Amino acid sequence: MSAGSERRAAAAPRAVPAPRASRVELRLSCRHLLDRDPLTKSDPSVLLLLRSQNQWVQVDRTEVVRSSLHPVFSKVFTLDYYFEEVQKLRFEVYDTRGPSDLGYQDDDFLGGMECTLGQIVAQKKVTRALLLRFGRNAGKSTITVTAEDISGNNGYVELSFRARKLDDKDQAQPLPLLQDLFSKSDPFLELYRVNDDGSEQLVYRTEVVKDNLSPVWEPFKVSLNNLCSCEETRPLKCLVWDHDSRGKHDFIGEFSTTFEEMQKAFGEDQAQWDCVNAKYRQKKRNYKNSGVVILADLKSYRVHSFLDYIMGGCQIHFTVAIDFTASNGDPRNSCSLHYINPFQPNEYLQALVAVGEICQDYDSDKRFSALGFGARIPPKYEVSHDFAINFNPEDDECEGIQGVVEAYRNCLPRVQLYGPTNVAPVISKVARMAAAEKSTGEASQYYILLVLTDGVVTNMADAREAIVRASYLPMSIIIVGVGNADFTDMQTLDGDEGVLRSPRGEPALRDIVQFVPFRELKSASPAALAKCVLAEVPRQVVEYFSYRELPPRGLGTHTHDAGPERAGQPGVRPVSVSSTLGVP
Repeated sequence: MSAGSERRAAAAPRAVPAPRASRVELRLSCRHLLDRDPLTKSDPSVLLLLRSQNQWVQVDRTEVVRSSLHPVFSKVFTLDYYFEEVQKLRFEVYDTRGPSDLGYQDDDFLGGMECTLGQIVAQKKVTRALLLRFGRNAGKSTITVTAEDISGNNGYVELSFRARKLDDKDQAQPLPLLQDLFSKSDPFLELYRVNDDGSEQLVYRTEVVKDNLSPVWEPFKVSLNNLCSCEETRPLKCLVWDHDSRGKHDFIGEFSTTFEEMQKAFGEDQAQWDCVNAKYRQKKRNYKNSGVVILADLKSYRVHSFLDYIMGGCQIHFTVAIDFTASNGDPRNSCSLHYINPFQPNEYLQALVAVGEICQDYDSDKRFSALGFGARIPPKYEVSHDFAINFNPEDDECEGIQGVVEAYRNCLPRVQLYGPTNVAPVISKVARMAAAEKSTGEASQYYILLVLTDGVVTNMADAREAIVRASYLPMSIIIVGVGNADFTDMQTLDGDEGVLRSPRGEPALRDIVQFVPFRELKSASPAALAKCVLAEVPRQVVEYFSYRELPPRGLGTHTHDAGPERAGQPGVRPVSVSSTLGVP
């Protein structure tokens, strides 16, 4: 593999999850936990388990909140939600004895709660009593789980805070401990959003910076949905504390802002706020603040969805290519795969209509290119592998899916089925259209090629070469195998089992091929067939435009560097945001 090929492979876009389920974020808090520590309070964490194949499987675990019987956890659990499934969850609370990544076998069990994800989603907020073994109540202990649908989440932000001249709470104690006489505050910051009902939701808790009145906290990433419910004017509160190992953190001060204000202030180099302790303000005549908190960096990342592009005016250009090789059998014979049965559409028509009727909703002019390959065509009856089935080489488009069906039926008696099965020319033909679209520098067109074939591609090397070239273009290829042939070799064109490479070793930039044998879905509904063959298209669309850093039309450019007022660069590659939040 050449150095250039390695660089291109390394530059391949990240996979973007296909929107096959709603995404739900779960946030947790507890009240009145049992105190298992004789000298201090419990150090709780919560384990999330999912019922799968009649057993509980560990999914994730929160951070440990030290010395607290009323913890609010900053770790967010993100789950796929399926309406049609019963998803049983179990939350187990433990007093953690050691590092949380070492397991929980030696931890003290403080109680558990079981429910379904559907119950949480339906109620949005569930508070249940924690139960010990054998169904006994764990005192007054409760756990609260709050759910949010983040399917429409459109980005995230990276924030970095620092502070200057914070109050030294260690020296302010009436009777400071001996170690406090020689130390300073150990500050950490908490960021909350204010909900519509006035309640406050913890968004992020920074790490503790030891013995420092001008701390610099590590940058952190948070989704816009988590930060402000994608409402930039929603109130936010920042609280600064002096960490105490016994859980009795000393309040230093707070300030309020909004994400909109953060962006504006940062753009004007004025992103700093007085950290105010209301009690000191009331008591001290000349009190100004308990330090200053500064927004050191703000980077805004927009993650566009498939619907963002579609609603931005991106058109899906649909092309069908039909196999007219002799292996299909004489269309006049009822055993032929091309036989036109007046009572039952053949497999070619079933696949064409099922997929086409979905795609036509995304094409404003409802005109579709329809090509054929592997036949001798009039007037000279020379073999062609990319002919228009309406026999108009100047305009191969048909009016609607029904127009494609009629052109297919009219074409059958006029061609001589021949061979070989060569799909490279039709791939290259659509690729030329997609290449012209690429040069516009806009997310305005995406091309889907549906190839319907009864056999394995004859010249696999040419097909691989054409697909690798097409992987750099706004294009996806769906291949439906019709009939009962052995399609094992066709699986190599589908990149699910590894990166497809050209005969020269060039890797495909993206996985753009989906292969489906029709016989596996023959008894299923047309909707099931369409869902199967089109399942990867939304991901492929987002993946391509994100790799090209093209935002949806109408949104203009969107920076990934310190807000729209600064860099003015186009949209960024989608990045999967997971909450790995620090905790004191």
